[in-house]
Amino acid sequence: MFRQLSASSVAGPIFLGLFAIALLPWYMLQDGFFIFAWLSGYPFEAESAPLLSLIFQGQKVWLVPLAAIFCGLLLTVLIPLRERQRGEWVFWLSTAGLVYALVQGFAIGIQGWSFGALNASFGELTDRQFGMGYGAVFALLALLLSMAWGLSVSGRVQQDPFVTGSLALIIGVVGLFIFMPVGQMLLLAFKGDGETAISLTVLDRLFDAKIWRLQCLSGAGQCGAAWNSLGLAVAVGFLTTLLGLAFALVLTRTRTPLRPLLRSLSLLPVITPPFVIGLSVILLFGMSGLVTQMVAGWIGVEPSRWIYGFSGVLLAQLLAFTPISFMVLIGVVEGISPSMEEASQTLRATPWRTFKTVTWPLLRPGLANAFLIGFIESMADFGNPLVLGGNFNVLSTEIFFAIVGSQNDMTRAAMLALVLLLFTIGAFMLQSIWLGKKRYITVNGKGDSGVHPDLPWAIKGVVVSVALLWTVFTIVVYALIVYGSFVELWGRDWTFTLKHYISGFKVLWTPDGVLWQGSAWSSLGTTLTISLIAAPLTAAIGLLTAWLLTRQNFVGKQAFEFGTLLSFAIPGTVIGVSYIVAFNVPPFELTGTAAILVICFVFRNMPVGVRSGIASLSQIDKSLDEASMTLRATSSRTFLRVTLPLIKPAILSALVYSFVRSMTAISAVIFLVSAQHNMATSYIIGRVENNEYGIAVAYSVVLIFIMLAAILSFQLMTRGRNIGRRGMASTDSTLASGVP
Repeated sequence: MFRQLSASSVAGPIFLGLFAIALLPWYMLQDGFFIFAWLSGYPFEAESAPLLSLIFQGQKVWLVPLAAIFCGLLLTVLIPLRERQRGEWVFWLSTAGLVYALVQGFAIGIQGWSFGALNASFGELTDRQFGMGYGAVFALLALLLSMAWGLSVSGRVQQDPFVTGSLALIIGVVGLFIFMPVGQMLLLAFKGDGETAISLTVLDRLFDAKIWRLQCLSGAGQCGAAWNSLGLAVAVGFLTTLLGLAFALVLTRTRTPLRPLLRSLSLLPVITPPFVIGLSVILLFGMSGLVTQMVAGWIGVEPSRWIYGFSGVLLAQLLAFTPISFMVLIGVVEGISPSMEEASQTLRATPWRTFKTVTWPLLRPGLANAFLIGFIESMADFGNPLVLGGNFNVLSTEIFFAIVGSQNDMTRAAMLALVLLLFTIGAFMLQSIWLGKKRYITVNGKGDSGVHPDLPWAIKGVVVSVALLWTVFTIVVYALIVYGSFVELWGRDWTFTLKHYISGFKVLWTPDGVLWQGSAWSSLGTTLTISLIAAPLTAAIGLLTAWLLTRQNFVGKQAFEFGTLLSFAIPGTVIGVSYIVAFNVPPFELTGTAAILVICFVFRNMPVGVRSGIASLSQIDKSLDEASMTLRATSSRTFLRVTLPLIKPAILSALVYSFVRSMTAISAVIFLVSAQHNMATSYIIGRVENNEYGIAVAYSVVLIFIMLAAILSFQLMTRGRNIGRRGMASTDSTLASGVP
């Protein structure tokens, strides 16, 4: 049982709440969360007034109970009480405050009562309220943390306040920013066109022949979008896992001199806008592609459109998603204790037998998580199928056209999203069954000075060959991208020019200062700002969630784990529309602000941090945590001083993935950007729609170099761990560590 805590331990959240209601704007500011001009007019302007100021001015009388609840919480700190009794009071007051704040927030909107039944019961409301602002956000956070403290101290849960508070925080934000918007979107699947009532009769659309047909097997037609998506996702998950493992083994278990080059090039596809890879593939293998024309000239055959369809989408997705598998697997491969493999060799096992019976089984958590992420990424991707799909329809593109096409059928889009979600649930369950309840711990509290043995020569030859071939292909694709940014008209007129860079990034030096005249500067600044804010938040929430899932037991843990994958499994188009549906009205009025972009990126990319963290934490013995707790360290100190240093590869994976995905996101961003907050990918798509491919590719090249610089910075901030320490192995481990 954790040590009982004094009243001062709950004073922090309570005083945070008092600060919020006394000094911070309670309602959403017109210009959004990241505009601080309100400080100049604080605190008397109506728009920036805090809760207490509104009450003293006789406005928003429904906020009075919240002020009273915070006064009650303050008394629990000042009045001497037994700790268990104090915990009970804090728990009930905080719970009442949370429930009341959310109920009144949803009940009263910008036109008075939000529901007709309330208007009929209480009469017309002459006043109104807008979305929650700084004050409301920090007040709700204070109530949530106080409630968690009360749960622990009152004895209702057998966890210390840090664990309970972390659980409450993660469950709260996941519920608010994943379950609520996606749930509202999926509810549309059970409503007819233009109807508000839920009806099961619309489920007939779930079994539409266009979704499930199998004519492709008999050669009489095409298969449905569901089977196309499933087959593609399985192939992508399997192949990206193998390719990611090949790169991880080459970089950690061989002395190939090209390791630094392989490391850098393996990450290039993930830092490129997806449609740019698709265009490059077309320029290589399309009807007029360089490779197609060369092969046609050599063997005398007519060029075909083979790249448009399953094969083209598969190739583009392998380029785009293999680095994600590599991010997950590199930390797992590094984490295998050298002493276990040395013990196998001491017993005269051959290198092949050691790899088969020791190394391979210990890789199962990483392989399972890498496959799951590749599967989900393929299911949710719509950029590559949109460019290369041709007549090969998948669920994500069908959802996109149902929303933005002439159909404008939100019910069909929600139904297709439900099918996609069912496939994801199935993959998640199969992964859990395959891993079972076996333990994969390789890092414990004992010292380890072993050296990883060499790979069997056959495996080494295969992985090195695969990595080199894939690297050569990647170099060709990206050389074409860079070259295309310096030509007059990509694909037709190859005259060298710098006009695309000048048009987008022109800078003038004037007596009054620097004038950023290029048309791309505004979107680039917004994109960098939002990505740099989202990356550390994504890493923090994702890894804290992974720690809770692997180190703590609580009711509904498996359902909660799947819930963290929900935003990842749903296509970005659906996420964007669901955010508009959920956050366009009070109490969470966020559309058109930079905050909704940050939130979307954090919870869209969080699953990679969760899966990477789970894969790494599965190898670390819980006895390390228990030893820290035995020495009277708190859970928070154990997490910060023991756990985090051992999962630095997972930290870097989360940071890099979140940053680059925020920089290159397309699908959800299309629906959430505004004139004031335009993103780089939205700008690039606009140029493509205007047939300005040169500017689009030039901008993509600039983004690639910016993200490479950011990755190097993240590597310096999160240097990797060393498991083996003798001789060359130490150098190899250092070189191999810290890469996503």
